Amino acid sequence: MLVSFYGDPLKKHFRIVSQKGKKMERMSLDINDKVAVLKFNHPEVMNAVGRQMLEDFMEAIAEIKKPANGARCLLLTGEGRGFCAGANLQDDTGDNSKDSGGSLRHTYHPILFELRGLNMPMVTAVNGAAAGVGMSFALMGDIVCASKSGFFLQAFAKIGLVPDGGSTFMLPRLVGWGRALELSLLAERLPAEQAQEWGLVNRLYDDNDALHEGAMGIAKQLANGPKSLSLIRKAYWSTWQNSFEQQLELEADLQSQAGSSSDFSEGVSAFLQKRDAEFKGE
Repeated sequence: MLVSFYGDPLKKHFRIVSQKGKKMERMSLDINDKVAVLKFNHPEVMNAVGRQMLEDFMEAIAEIKKPANGARCLLLTGEGRGFCAGANLQDDTGDNSKDSGGSLRHTYHPILFELRGLNMPMVTAVNGAAAGVGMSFALMGDIVCASKSGFFLQAFAKIGLVPDGGSTFMLPRLVGWGRALELSLLAERLPAEQAQEWGLVNRLYDDNDALHEGAMGIAKQLANGPKSLSLIRKAYWSTWQNSFEQQLELEADLQSQAGSSSDFSEGVSAFLQKRDAEFKGE
């Protein structure tokens, strides 16, 4: 993996390129001002997921996690008119392969585990169709943003498959049992505005330009936040499998980590001095 710097090097703005010196084919990654902007990059097929995109996705996550790159928030979105239209059925590693379950275990699951375990907040910006596993990726965001032209679709039943990418885990917890089954069994579009009413979308924007500006604003705010943001994320991901007693113990452990951070000291000092805190994520 090579890093191609451009612009003012003091602003730490760089584009990730492949080992061969070319941009990743199906994902693009730019890191600027502590925000890693990762885009699905196959607009000709509405960013449907194929083998190369999955490989590029894992490569990009590995780069985002490197401390030297300075990323403190991930913003995931799509190039062109769509977020991600699900699996590319013309690609031999899509969900149409002979062993769809094996494909999930070896390709999609590692990416989902990596996203869940990221040591930074994650924002998703749904700029069009978020269908199939694309919807799953969208829901991985801690803050889900969408334009009014965006929509969500559990498309699996339309081709005789079952929801994957963690959909059957996330959806009942986010929208309730009945709505989750409705989305999955009927495979109908859920417009972004209705998705916000149901609690799937945090911030709704009039168009894609406003979406990208708004989502970037949120990502920058999170990127400049304290170390505790990553610990908050860990606490919430853990709550779904922990008992009440286990969650209380986890909170205590995480609070010890947060309380010993330099960001906590800075936050208290800023509060007492009535100024804005300057957090470093440490």
